[in-house]
Amino acid sequence: MTIIHTVSPRTGGNIYVGRPSNVPDHTLRGSRDRLAESRRPGPTRPAGTPPRYRGTGVAMSVAPHGRRQVTLATTVGLGLLAGIITLWLGMVAHLGQLANGDPAVASAAHVPDTLAVVRVEPGESIQDVAARVAPDAPAPQVVQRIRELNDLGSPALVAGQTLIAPVG
Repeated sequence: MTIIHTVSPRTGGNIYVGRPSNVPDHTLRGSRDRLAESRRPGPTRPAGTPPRYRGTGVAMSVAPHGRRQVTLATTVGLGLLAGIITLWLGMVAHLGQLANGDPAVASAAHVPDTLAVVRVEPGESIQDVAARVAPDAPAPQVVQRIRELNDLGSPALVAGQTLIAPVG
């Protein structure tokens, strides 16, 4: 490969190339005046300043982009807002559980403290026994209490079996 013409790099300004760089320019060979004209310096700018984009059609922001400091009032206000939202979500969840009849929330309904020995009727399950002996108490909690009192591992019951159960 033979280098026909080289141009020293410019230190500043916009570089405009009017022809492709891989095509030799035969007009600059014979005349030094034309070579001097093609090397005119472009507009210069101080080092570190951003280049100006003129006529590119790209919209650029002119707003200042510095960071603003967060004030104490903003921090406290956002903390209070987060607390209020958390409380509101908790209340909505609690009301939803109450409306659905969740046994964990219905713990306000009291399981009777009075105990009695009851006999299992034919075809009864432990839930049926709980509903029969304590109709006003929540059935899941009465079932749990019957299991604890009688040390039952499985929910299967035998007809005629005796159980200790809360009654009331």
